[in-house]
Amino acid sequence: MRCIFSSLSRRIFCMLSGSLYIIVFFSTFTYAYYFIFYINFKYYTMRNTLNRRQFLSSAAIIGAAGATGAGSLLTSCSGGSKTQELIPLKPADQLYIPTLTDKAAEGKPLRAGIIGCGGRGSGATMNFLAAADNLTISALCDTFQDKLDNLKGQLKEKKGIEVPDANCFVGFDGFQKLIDCPDVDVVIMATPPVFRPLHFKACVDAGKHCFIEKPIAVDPVGARIILTAAKQAEAKGLCVVTGTQRHHQRSYVEAYKQVQSGLIGELTGANVYWNQNMLWYRTKEAAWTNMEWMIRDWVNWTWLSGDHIVEQHVHNIDVFTWFSGKKPIKAVAFGSRQRRLTGNQYDNFSVDFTYEGGIHVHSMCRQIDGCAGNVSEFIQGSKGSFDSSDMTIRDLAGNILWQYDKETEKQFQQNDPYTLEHVNWITHIRSGQPICQAEETANSCIAAVMGRESAYTGKEVTWDEMMSSTMDLMPAELAMDNSIDPASFKVPVPGSEPKAKA
Repeated sequence: MRCIFSSLSRRIFCMLSGSLYIIVFFSTFTYAYYFIFYINFKYYTMRNTLNRRQFLSSAAIIGAAGATGAGSLLTSCSGGSKTQELIPLKPADQLYIPTLTDKAAEGKPLRAGIIGCGGRGSGATMNFLAAADNLTISALCDTFQDKLDNLKGQLKEKKGIEVPDANCFVGFDGFQKLIDCPDVDVVIMATPPVFRPLHFKACVDAGKHCFIEKPIAVDPVGARIILTAAKQAEAKGLCVVTGTQRHHQRSYVEAYKQVQSGLIGELTGANVYWNQNMLWYRTKEAAWTNMEWMIRDWVNWTWLSGDHIVEQHVHNIDVFTWFSGKKPIKAVAFGSRQRRLTGNQYDNFSVDFTYEGGIHVHSMCRQIDGCAGNVSEFIQGSKGSFDSSDMTIRDLAGNILWQYDKETEKQFQQNDPYTLEHVNWITHIRSGQPICQAEETANSCIAAVMGRESAYTGKEVTWDEMMSSTMDLMPAELAMDNSIDPASFKVPVPGSEPKAKA
């Protein structure tokens, strides 16, 4: 501590005399140190070159030392202390920071319609109802009667909400009937991902606020539908929030603010991971048609889910897209199918993304039992790094500059990001402040599709190619029969056959 005090003296104390006291509190765990700075501003202006901006910067750094530990910010004890002025990646007034109160603002009653009553749709329904007062569910829609009946029963049993039979719609065209229902104010979309672009477009056409689960597109055609509808939603002043829940997770939001402040400098690279066990699957039952089986087993078919790099790993890709504000310009990838039991998807991918500015991001995802797991992001900067696995920012020497304090969450009753995203959505609706996250999430989905297609083909895939591609994974006809042949959906094999030796 004497060394730190001495180095500060040489830079600051020797210039201080006059009429203003500034008290700075240094705290490193259980130790507290008080320093009283006695400043004469006339002395600064007449005899020193330290300008107002430099002075405020030094004061801010000293103040930050009390919160993070002085040793992490004062870099030398010989030859004088060295501090670096933080250069924000974006001006503070350009950052979007969501409202993360325990409940959304009070306001008019809101009646929600649910499109997609499976596991995520049922979860999103309960998240919505927990996000504010004066909310209800007024309509349900699903491809299958049993899924709809299950959620309808949960609502009655757990929430005392009875959805009228007249507001329950089953089948591929049920989404339009729900959106057109006069009893529906807002819409929550949680179907298999391939259907979400068309459902989003219909919501925007009807002028209704909507929540879209991620991913919001699985192919370039769907992504362009989303992007066009997003512009229309903005023009209509609608509130559109997507299911990228890390944007509403307190720890990520605080880390985002730190990174945007310039604490790790300019972003220079990243590794993003989602490695876990195999997800669920459904084997075909005798009573099911081919189409019914594929939709019930949707998480294993590329046309329905986009493959797991799009359906799940998009979360991690999205974190870097969010923190950097950049898009990938090209991707080179490989992947394979080792142990998946149904469908035509891969179960592992490795992608080298090149983002704008020449930044390389390594993306890795795997769904295989018995392998090392990792769901996190590591972002490297010119002055330090952010690691979401322990929510810590370190300098280039490995010293901790900032770490998220989980204890701060005790002041809140609601810390579930799946609920907080609905809190923010409802707050925007009730306060009349439009929001549209669809374009941002679509860009992350396009990035994931780039990685998938590069792995499937073995070729370099560019952003421009995807944006002009006619790839549309939706079948030409949707019918709950056997006209679709699951066997025709082959597991992709990259590259070409080896050439015969001469």
